[in-house]
Amino acid sequence: NVVDNVSFTVRRGECIGLLGPNGAGKTTLLRLVLGTATPSAGQLQVLGRPVPMQAGLVRAQIGLVPQADNLDPDFSVVENLYIYGRYFGLSRAKLEAQIPSLLDFAALSERADAKIGDLSGGMKRRLTLARALINDPQLLILDEPTTGLDPQARQLIWRRLRQLLVQGKTLMITTHYMEEAE
Repeated sequence: NVVDNVSFTVRRGECIGLLGPNGAGKTTLLRLVLGTATPSAGQLQVLGRPVPMQAGLVRAQIGLVPQADNLDPDFSVVENLYIYGRYFGLSRAKLEAQIPSLLDFAALSERADAKIGDLSGGMKRRLTLARALINDPQLLILDEPTTGLDPQARQLIWRRLRQLLVQGKTLMITTHYMEEAE
């Protein structure tokens, strides 16, 4: 068992850091929370719903920043946000109203029409974070959000995450950096 005898509660507006070396089960735990993995024993409730039984309803209220950026290189920054928003059934009007504030949050307003291949690693990470917020999630899951980033890019990501906490978002973050977990 990679994840055995784990029990925790995270309240709305809190941040939980899952700290451990590679292979410790952090990503597996996130997959359980998302309902993409099934526990072999025990019970799991996320946002008041049983998972994996109601995982689809839960995922509609979660934003995910995966460990590796999975942005579509064939589309621009804005198109990546728009297409992802459509997966959640968001209307064109809602997306057109929401995308400018997400670009501003990610400090990418000036790069709205840029192709993904023209962005730095830090810009891609910020875009992935903005994309995870497209559905105004209750819970934001971030799997090693700053791995591979330079110190300046890491600081900007952490400033943005603190803003989300002030706004009442709940964050679940995996990391193998002690200072980030703290």
